[in-house]
Amino acid sequence: MSNIGSYEKRRENFSWDIAKEVLAWKEDEILNIGAMCSDRICAQGKGDKKALIWQGFGGKQKTYTFNDLRVLSNGFAKFLQDLGVAPGEKVCLFMDKIPELYVSFLGVLKMGAVAQPLFSAFGDESLEVRLLSADTKVIFTTRKHVKKVRKIQDRLPALEKIVVVEGNPNKLRDEEIYMSMEDFRVENFKVYEAGPDTPSVLHYTSGTTGQPKGAQHGHGSIWGQALTTSWVLDLKDDDIYWCTADPGWVTGTSYGIIGPWSLGVTQCVLDSGFTSAAWYKFIQENKVTVWYSAPTAIRSLMRDGEELVKQYDLSSLRHLASVGEPLNAEAVIWSEKVYGLPFLDTFWQTETGSMMITNIPGVKIKPGSMGKPFPGIEAGILDLQTNEPVTEPGTVGLIAFRPGWPSMFKEYVKKPDIYRSKFVGAADDAMPAELRVDESIWYVSGDRASFDKDGYYWFVGRDDDVINTGGHLVGPFEIESALVEHEAIAEAAAIGKPDEVNMEVVKVFITLNPSFEPSDDLELNIMNFIRKRLSPLAMPQEIEYMEKLPKTRSGKILRRYLKALEWGHEVGDLSTLEDD
Repeated sequence: MSNIGSYEKRRENFSWDIAKEVLAWKEDEILNIGAMCSDRICAQGKGDKKALIWQGFGGKQKTYTFNDLRVLSNGFAKFLQDLGVAPGEKVCLFMDKIPELYVSFLGVLKMGAVAQPLFSAFGDESLEVRLLSADTKVIFTTRKHVKKVRKIQDRLPALEKIVVVEGNPNKLRDEEIYMSMEDFRVENFKVYEAGPDTPSVLHYTSGTTGQPKGAQHGHGSIWGQALTTSWVLDLKDDDIYWCTADPGWVTGTSYGIIGPWSLGVTQCVLDSGFTSAAWYKFIQENKVTVWYSAPTAIRSLMRDGEELVKQYDLSSLRHLASVGEPLNAEAVIWSEKVYGLPFLDTFWQTETGSMMITNIPGVKIKPGSMGKPFPGIEAGILDLQTNEPVTEPGTVGLIAFRPGWPSMFKEYVKKPDIYRSKFVGAADDAMPAELRVDESIWYVSGDRASFDKDGYYWFVGRDDDVINTGGHLVGPFEIESALVEHEAIAEAAAIGKPDEVNMEVVKVFITLNPSFEPSDDLELNIMNFIRKRLSPLAMPQEIEYMEKLPKTRSGKILRRYLKALEWGHEVGDLSTLEDD
């Protein structure tokens, strides 16, 4: 029997207070995500239960109980407090998927600071933009990644402390601090008492025409994250859960930390490179029961075939789910054939903080569909011209949601105007708090879809130029800004190009400065330039040289024209294209 029971009944009799019942949380208990995922579980008598089974390169494994999480996260909290970090200040977590990343996340929240996890593959420029935007005060990193921080620290006036959590302390610079997590076990720590809107986690999402935006969440997000974990991922007390996402992205925190640990569920983490064989072996050895992954990985598993699957015992699996990008029907059908279980697609965003439209256990799956709105979520499709809800099945429009769910982001850091622009039906002078409670307002996702006569939603695509590569959104503006800093490049445009595995990869169009000519060496140089400055995700997989980029008469590069040509779509109205 699934945790959710009857979907229709849950829709009829829904209240977000059900999350408190699911968590057995009482009104006199403290609201703080860090404590609710560790101290509270210990208070329920589960202190000796395994919380984290971690495996790194070479098969090295470490195991931590919920009591370990409690005392070690207390150590991080006290360490930050002793450094002089105040509640509300930003603390960046910039490391691979090592145990310190997961434990420090809880510790930062326990002392009232804001956790800012960043993808460890980011280059120094991507890191700088995000740290500068957040006015980050402290960064936790490793000897592998501290070199990137050193390159930019002089340009980060708010950054006061660089803490390295592993490696040789004798090889650090004078201004850097060494911390060994195991040396900071603290039995008692007075946890910061938060309210639902008290800032908790800051995640960055990409934009089309500007720098990445910091989506700020609050401690009350746990109600949405816990309930969707229980009802959609169907986690039970005896499950062994594996979320393959990196906590540098929102899936890795909402459902790779908060969701499972708030329910007191054991989770596994594999911190090594992807191969299908390694993943299957990890599932087999740890007897994983619930697996939450991404379509990119699933398509890679499909490519390696059914015969490889037969070499491993995957009989422990009972429930599969997918996130990050549309899951094609073929992948759903294939997984049911080879694993005996379909992957259930889930749709949500950095800004929403938790699942919004999803396939749910016990509800009929239509392969290729996003599913139906989660109970408590009022979803709609808005007309592309009028922003009014459409009523006719099959009509393509913008996916939108009525504000008010607990995991909804509270602001874009330092970007109030962009925050307001995400809502339609709001007065021009409406303040962010009003946007979250006005029932006449819609939050607009920026994605297009339609619904069918049965209420299932079907994804169509992004409404902007943001590139979805492997489930991660990459902003073309950030890529273009970095490209034009290369000595050979005069102008640049970045788009997403179709890709069988990753959905999209980055393709760039460039014009060269005088004295530079196209060559294989230059192409490789440009690719590596972006990989090091931004990240492997932003690295172009194809470069096309042009004498002139298509622009409007006002000088704006027409990415949509380039993308239409690449995807074989109609180019649309070109009346604003500048004359030759």
